[in-house]
Amino acid sequence: MAKGDLTLVFGGDTSIGVNCEWMFRGVDPLLASADLRMVQLEEPFVAKETDAAGPDRTTAALAPLKGRIDLVTLSGNHFYDLGEDGVRDTLDWCRRNGIAACGGGLTLAEAEKPAFAEKNGVRVGVLAWNAVGPKMSFASETRGGTSYVNFIRAYVPLEEEDPGRLENDIWSLKKPFRLEGEFLGRNFPDPASLDRMAGQIAAAKAECDILIAYFHKGYVHQVARLGEYETLLSHMAVDNGADCVIGTHSHILHGLEMYKGRAIYHGLNNFIMYTPQLSPLYKGQVKDTATSHNAEWVKKRVERFGFVPDPEYPTYPFHPDSVHCACAKLIIREGKIAEYRLVPMLVEKDGAPCVHGNDEKGRATADYLRRITAEAGLNARLRWAGDELVVE
Repeated sequence: MAKGDLTLVFGGDTSIGVNCEWMFRGVDPLLASADLRMVQLEEPFVAKETDAAGPDRTTAALAPLKGRIDLVTLSGNHFYDLGEDGVRDTLDWCRRNGIAACGGGLTLAEAEKPAFAEKNGVRVGVLAWNAVGPKMSFASETRGGTSYVNFIRAYVPLEEEDPGRLENDIWSLKKPFRLEGEFLGRNFPDPASLDRMAGQIAAAKAECDILIAYFHKGYVHQVARLGEYETLLSHMAVDNGADCVIGTHSHILHGLEMYKGRAIYHGLNNFIMYTPQLSPLYKGQVKDTATSHNAEWVKKRVERFGFVPDPEYPTYPFHPDSVHCACAKLIIREGKIAEYRLVPMLVEKDGAPCVHGNDEKGRATADYLRRITAEAGLNARLRWAGDELVVE
């Protein structure tokens, strides 16, 4: 069968609650126009309410995804928050509703399997990894969780001019010594895990025409900041056969890169994100309590990330720059990616994202993307093609 043409849209982190269908109003035309639609499902869901999961975390809340989304990645840091029940029930719901899934499973073998979607004679594969932890969310041979790129934690002195690298004097590291001062913990990918990832990519590429590598990676709420490990993972993915690399987790847009003719979307930010429980104004019901104002968590969140959520966005309490979002869009012709694109979006005050073309709001998001891409030292360029941005 001849390879045909199609469009593929990949949205960022997605978390919805009950009665959230209205949040899709600004993206429904985009989803309806695409042949394949994919997102990162940020959290697990269970079939019935539990002490840890209210109505917004039951699989009933996932109903708006049916008919709108064809494939989800599950390799987020929250995927094991509800334990084995959350993993099992989320996977079961996806299977029953015809949505392919990858990156999460009841065993490591299941979590590591690629997901495939086929349209117009073109077979698209997706692999997904958790590259941020926590390690308790990583699947094993006997427990559920996510596929992962393992890492080694090292502590480097804050006063080092380049804290991302170890000292050149390797001999001194072989001797025991005492260090004083403040240290910053950094994660370094485990070489054995990188080899395993490379093999998975090469094997999956042999089974499809186009392969997307998804990584849950990056520094949360940090404008333009890109870690060395992110570049390493992304380049290795392309070197071993990935046609496109997509990242989310930071809940803020990150820059774009072209590497060996392949696009790397380092951070798409959020797609549909309903999280009123993180807002300083939240008064919702919590299990075993009458109400919750979330004051302690909000205070810690401000101290940890250095920003105060905008009270005008009560269900979207993220960094002020996080209102700028985007979807990756792949234009596929004759079974190959002909163009890498971005679809700019802006989050409205009620928390719903809205697609914007080459208008004032769309240009503001495009300018923001250009700025953070340059600040991160990345090489991608953006140009308008109608109401979408071509990544070059």
